[in-house]
Amino acid sequence: MKKSIKRAAAFLMVAVIVLGVSGCSNKDRMMFGTGGTAGTYYAYGGVLAQYMRTYAGTKVTAVSTGASKANIQSIGDGDFQLGFTQSDVMTYAWEGTRSFKKDGPTRNYRTLGYLYAETVQLFTMDKNIKSVEDLRGKSVSIGAAGSGVYFNAMDVLSAAGISLDEIKPQYQSFEDSKESLKDGKIDAAFIVAGAPTTAITELATTNGVYLIPIKGDFRKKIMESCPYYAEYVIPAGTYPGQYDDIETIAVGAMVVVSEDLTEEQVYKLTAAIFDHKEEIAKENAKGKELSLENATSVNTIPYHKGAAKYYAEHGITVNTEE
Repeated sequence: MKKSIKRAAAFLMVAVIVLGVSGCSNKDRMMFGTGGTAGTYYAYGGVLAQYMRTYAGTKVTAVSTGASKANIQSIGDGDFQLGFTQSDVMTYAWEGTRSFKKDGPTRNYRTLGYLYAETVQLFTMDKNIKSVEDLRGKSVSIGAAGSGVYFNAMDVLSAAGISLDEIKPQYQSFEDSKESLKDGKIDAAFIVAGAPTTAITELATTNGVYLIPIKGDFRKKIMESCPYYAEYVIPAGTYPGQYDDIETIAVGAMVVVSEDLTEEQVYKLTAAIFDHKEEIAKENAKGKELSLENATSVNTIPYHKGAAKYYAEHGITVNTEE
């Protein structure tokens, strides 16, 4: 009798282990790195994960993270299978520059597609701050140290001839920047995300904000030294109390995937997004920017073969070779 009980217990233990292992396989479950809860990545990632679960047959879970760099690192560590990243940050990772200079090149990810423009948004509650030059001597949130926002802020400040010694830099998340502005602890903040961005919308609704333009010869100077930027206009009415268009610059919001995912997996993930872009646009404003033309515009980092297969079926060839 005791032997029968032992055999039954052993069988049950083996069954639990087998089920546990199969339940955690990449084929059935994927982690999607997004960003902070007050940013565009998080909200939009939740919508995309929903469509991937429904149409790609994969349990995709969108999780809040430190955004671009953290997502690429987590894919490299095998903790995530896909994630958002800024186009400039993914280039830093591939080349081993800037935020990836210490660790060296990271190349275990591939492009799924460019989804929308990430806008460099510089905002304040001080009506006397009207230009980047006015930031001298001010307390300014420039994003987490080494983050994509940090390097975007540095590009803008450097073009204006402003060093970190000439401001009081604060290394804050989107949510913390919003709260610090509201409490009068900082004077201005950089946020790089799709507009409208939750943190700015909330502040504009409750307290009112001013968006500082990046335009004219100053913008040209930035783009000449940093070619990964593009001109962008935040349309009037994007935020409460914003009555004029605001000229600025933008980088691309990318989705990258682990190179270890199969062609079939990534093909289905890509189709789940672009076969349903009209429905996605109804759930998140950034969905309106989904297009095959944008998605296939990357020429710096190779695409995953699964994404390339989907685009090829729609008459577009993308690079898959290093």
